[in-house]
Formats: sequence, structure tokens, C-alpha cells
Amino acid sequence: MSSSPKTIRGLDELKAAAGVEAGVSDWHEITQEKINRFADATGDHQWIHIDRERAARESPFHTTVAHGFFTLSLLPMMLKEAVHVDVNAKLSVNYGFNKLRFVSPVPSGSRIRVRATPNAVRDVEGGVEIVWGIVVEVEGATKPAVVAEWLGRLYFQ
Repeated sequence: MSSSPKTIRGLDELKAAAGVEAGVSDWHEITQEKINRFADATGDHQWIHIDRERAARESPFHTTVAHGFFTLSLLPMMLKEAVHVDVNAKLSVNYGFNKLRFVSPVPSGSRIRVRATPNAVRDVEGGVEIVWGIVVEVEGATKPAVVAEWLGRLYFQ
């Protein structure tokens, strides 16, 4: 069941939204099958991600956990669910991260969601840069899985 993202209309509203949480995505289950497919796509088959029996015995998490980069790869989808920035941009690009921390694991079978805040909006040549404050929550966990400052650029020309 998908909720509607909050819509921010226009540059003035976007700039005024700086520092205020813009939205929260739906919950997404991180299944072992998804983790395995990510391992196959990236060639990262470390046992903590794909070997359930060994992880149960030897991992401090007692189960397999998602790759940190798998969690990051879901950010575009979850941000789109959380907030829609309607500024008639020609294109949007991922410009990288200023800060990124994998605070706690995402266990197989858990559900995650994103909380997104436009921390800053800056003019750049041909567009704007949004500095997104990102928190990836794990349902029922006391600490987030990811805390990041993610840069996105919207170009108008």
C-alpha cells in the first residue's frame, strides 16, 4: 500500500522548506532474496549477507544483514515516495554525499523506511542543489540504519 508523497511546489516553497522534515516513505521489506540478488549484481558474497546458518552461529547480528550499499541503492525510490519536488526541472542528478554513516545493521526480513529533510537549498549554475538530510529507519529498532547528507541537483536548462 503506497502513500502519496508530500509535494513541494516551486523554488520558493522548496527554499522555505529547508530544515523541515519533508516526508516519510513507505516501509519496505528487505528479504533474503533481495539481499542475494544484490550480492549477485555486485559480486559481494560476504557470508554475513548470504549464509544464514553461518550468520546465525558467528555473526554478532545472529542473522544475515543487507549490504550497506544495497540500503543506499534504495534511497532514490524511497525519497520519491516521501517527497515530490515540483519545480519543472529538466533533469535531476545524484551529486553524492557530504556525510554518510551506516549506524546499525538491516537484518534480513526487516522493514526500512526513509525520513527526508531538505537541510539546505543552494543555487548552482543552471539549477539548484538540495542537501537532503536522510535517516533510514529499521522498524522496531532504536537506532537508524543510515544517517546521511545526500546531495541532489535539479537543472532547469
